[in-house]
Amino acid sequence: MTPQQYCQQKTAKSGSSFYYSFMFLPKQKREAITALYAFCREVDDIADECTELHIAQTKLNWWREEVESLYLGKPQHPVSKALVTPIKTYNLDAEHFIEIIDGMEMDLNFNRYEDFKQLQLYCYRVASVVGLLSAQIFGFSNRKTLKFAHDLGMAFQLTNIIRDVGEDARRNRIYLPLDELAKFNVSEEDILTSLESENIKKLLDYQIERAESYYDRALSELPNEDRKNQRVGLMMSAIYRTLLREIKADGAEKVLNSRTSLGALRKFLLALQVWLKSSKA
Repeated sequence: MTPQQYCQQKTAKSGSSFYYSFMFLPKQKREAITALYAFCREVDDIADECTELHIAQTKLNWWREEVESLYLGKPQHPVSKALVTPIKTYNLDAEHFIEIIDGMEMDLNFNRYEDFKQLQLYCYRVASVVGLLSAQIFGFSNRKTLKFAHDLGMAFQLTNIIRDVGEDARRNRIYLPLDELAKFNVSEEDILTSLESENIKKLLDYQIERAESYYDRALSELPNEDRKNQRVGLMMSAIYRTLLREIKADGAEKVLNSRTSLGALRKFLLALQVWLKSSKA
């Protein structure tokens, strides 16, 4: 199996919405973004699947060393080998890969967030940084596009947090800011015991409004001259924002006990619709 095949398998296996957008890219960019996403999956899986803290920490430390080796031209892992060409072609910064690892490390050290400022740092590291790297791969001529990529990454991560409230609670994780739980008279125990209540609905609707504001902000920041290059981001936005609105329409509090998702065909059609629209522009 080649490094590219390994990354392709890793990405397809995840069933992520991103996969349905990547398939529209030309080969070189598709392989680059697939390698980047495979890197994210590798380090994210450590935080999610390793139950022994010291083992997870050791594995993340190994990846820090592997990023250093990658930039010295001595990659060992298939994902790192697949990243060699994209790093050179698109001038990807090593510090961004380290930031992603820093974000995953936060999952080892925190299972609660006191306020949105603290959560914002986590979202920046695990999502906005990925957006910035992606924007470089897709290509841009106006630096305002980086602001678009940053805020779109925030919107995606906030959507994930809302979707996964129940699943995270079953792992004793609460990403919703604790000061906002208090604001809506929701206790940690309410979340951990999957209590569907009017207060929790109001809390989650508030989170949805915040995510929607990041989508609005991101889309308003994308310069017209870069819309075509960044259309994969626009496709992912269409998919994720549709998911967010489905959650709200179903009753946001239901995420405590069930997971809202879009079918593969629907994701593909949403991506195709954006691709066709942007191709005509």
